[in-house]
Amino acid sequence: MGEPLPNTEPLSAVSPWLRFVLICDRAGSAWYIGLGFFFAPLLTLASPWPALTTALWVAIGLAAVWLALLGVAMAAGLALAMRSNIDVGEDFWRSIVAYPPAEAVNRTRRAGS
Repeated sequence: MGEPLPNTEPLSAVSPWLRFVLICDRAGSAWYIGLGFFFAPLLTLASPWPALTTALWVAIGLAAVWLALLGVAMAAGLALAMRSNIDVGEDFWRSIVAYPPAEAVNRTRRAGS
């Protein structure tokens, strides 16, 4: 295969839908794990009623499929960013998890010492 073409886009041109997918995946995974602790006792209580148990399992399955689709979209978006030679910098990742930018953290550390 040939050499990759030089990148002509700005380095911070990460697509907005990728940011949306990453945020949704993070929040959805947190909810899925958190609600898992409540679903186990709920399934135990609902076990005498097969229709309710089935409905709960369908809800769990649909949430899992949604997270899987987000994972595929996330992998595709990151692969496109890598293929386009886009720099996904630290500040982008910090914005996903609601951390302050790296420069602000470094300024705070220097001011405290």
